[in-house]
Amino acid sequence: MNRPEQPLLEARQVSKSYVLGRRSLEVLKGIDLQIGRGEFLALRGASGAGKSTLLHLLGGLDDVSSGEVLLEGQRLSGMSRSQLSRLRNGRVGFIFQAYLLLPELDALENVCLPARMARTRSADCQRRAQTLLERVGLGQRLDHKPYELSGGEQQRVAIARALINEPDVILADEPTGNLDSRTGQSIVDLLCEIQQESRAALIIATHDARLAARAPRMIELLDGRMMPGSQLPG
Repeated sequence: MNRPEQPLLEARQVSKSYVLGRRSLEVLKGIDLQIGRGEFLALRGASGAGKSTLLHLLGGLDDVSSGEVLLEGQRLSGMSRSQLSRLRNGRVGFIFQAYLLLPELDALENVCLPARMARTRSADCQRRAQTLLERVGLGQRLDHKPYELSGGEQQRVAIARALINEPDVILADEPTGNLDSRTGQSIVDLLCEIQQESRAALIIATHDARLAARAPRMIELLDGRMMPGSQLPG
């Protein structure tokens, strides 16, 4: 008898609260979630629903208040700071709405940065970064600084940067939020194409119903809770 495959990423009764002055703000409330290798999942909800917070917890950028997050059965809350840093650098690729590119570095250097932090040889870093930038249509923009690029081009650099260490999980937080609809559509097409090729798990947080509908599976968050039935295919 075959055993069921272990989830790549799992949240078990995850809650998150923040202390603001004398009061506590509960952002997430008892989230249960399993994500398989190669799966494409959309987190949908209005601003303040808890989408970004959940992404940060799944990627080890923040600590849970209660419950646990596991990557291939290993609890993130049981890791040291250095272990979490290595995990984020090597196994998780983050794509942020605000791009978060370093303004003093050009496109190639921004993409190389996570690989350099992983102590990859400089020549290998540059070779892979150039290949990725060519893959996202920026082969002629390698030496351009972020301020010399459009919003869509900066997001493409951010996508290449997220892929440089061949992550198992790609977490994208409102990746089209700062883009016009046409550019946003091209970014989504690119993400879907890359996800299918790499077989990484792709989790996109969005308030856009059209973007969420591209995912085979959608989860709806409302006031920090997962809506009943929202794990069904979208």
